[in-house]
Amino acid sequence: MHITVVGMGADGALAPGSASVVRDAEVVLGGSRHLALLPDSASQERVPWPSPLRAGLPALLQQYAGRRLVALASGDPLVSGIGTTLVSLLGAERVRLLPAVSSVALARARIGWSAESCTVVTVVGRDVRAVLRHLAPGHRLIVLSSDERTPAEVATLLTDVGYGDSRMTVLGDLGTGEESRVDMTASGWAGSAPHLNILAVELAGPLTTGWTAGLPDDAFEHDGQLTKRDLRASALARLVPAPGHLLWDVGAGAGSVGIEWLRSHPTCRAVAVEADPERAARIGRNAGRLGVPTLEVVTGRAPDALEGLPRPDAIFVGGGATRPSVLEACLAALAPGGRLVVHGVTIETEAVLAQRHADLGGELTRISVEQVAPVGTFRGWTPHRTVTQWAYTS
Repeated sequence: MHITVVGMGADGALAPGSASVVRDAEVVLGGSRHLALLPDSASQERVPWPSPLRAGLPALLQQYAGRRLVALASGDPLVSGIGTTLVSLLGAERVRLLPAVSSVALARARIGWSAESCTVVTVVGRDVRAVLRHLAPGHRLIVLSSDERTPAEVATLLTDVGYGDSRMTVLGDLGTGEESRVDMTASGWAGSAPHLNILAVELAGPLTTGWTAGLPDDAFEHDGQLTKRDLRASALARLVPAPGHLLWDVGAGAGSVGIEWLRSHPTCRAVAVEADPERAARIGRNAGRLGVPTLEVVTGRAPDALEGLPRPDAIFVGGGATRPSVLEACLAALAPGGRLVVHGVTIETEAVLAQRHADLGGELTRISVEQVAPVGTFRGWTPHRTVTQWAYTS
């Protein structure tokens, strides 16, 4: 089947050259608001999107297979829009896209920000804490809102983490005769917003987190089961985060490796596997607070908990390497080019990793970190536990 996706402005204006496409369609799919903006037509069937959308789409599309089918989208269908979903379901060759001006382009035009000077973050149907991944003083964000509640939620988040001085511009009903604009700081937000709005945020606050590996240990809530900063940076350098790649963080503890993997790029994916329920809950809190609420947390013990998970591009084993079949399951799950990094602090784990290195190769490293601490009235070096690290590429 084939479908044409037509962009529509908030005022009902259609993408250039697409009015005849919509008029000649036998069936038009869209949100209730979009469908209501079309002129009446007795010969055309108009169908609202199913709920839940993703689960209901295949059956809906199959129902109208073989008919001239058009879907309506807001602005550019590929900017947090239905076009992305339809392409993923049907393939690009079956989806014709006719974009209108996106809300992002309109927002940038209203405030004079170039495309290269700001980052677009969508929280449409998603956890608003994703904004927290992008914290940096002077950084500019365009935030695609879910609804009228989003500006207040973003303002509260920013204020709670010391970014209350951030300048927020709430742009409502862009492209219509009812356009509105409200400017204030995050900490001073006390207004209301229209249902259709987009945020422009100029961040102002402390530089506490970055996007390279090695966040401070106190950035994470933990009970001592934490891959420490220097070791975490070493592991992630060998795990090689890449756009779209999936990590298994096995024996996740506080979830620090999976969280930093996700922070490296917005499209990275990660699953944290942790046997202890309290630690699993803690991982979820850490992920949300550090701006990556998409981290999937599986409460269970490897290797059983690994069954049924999507195939990973990389695996970190921070604990449990001596358990029967854990390393076997991880090695079997890796596709060619997949990366495995295992840490061990006990003699028994070191022996296992030394044997794996002898059998399979890779890189075997002992990492010792010392930090200065008081020794009476003087200072001295205090060593942490030496960690044996095995890094392997399949």
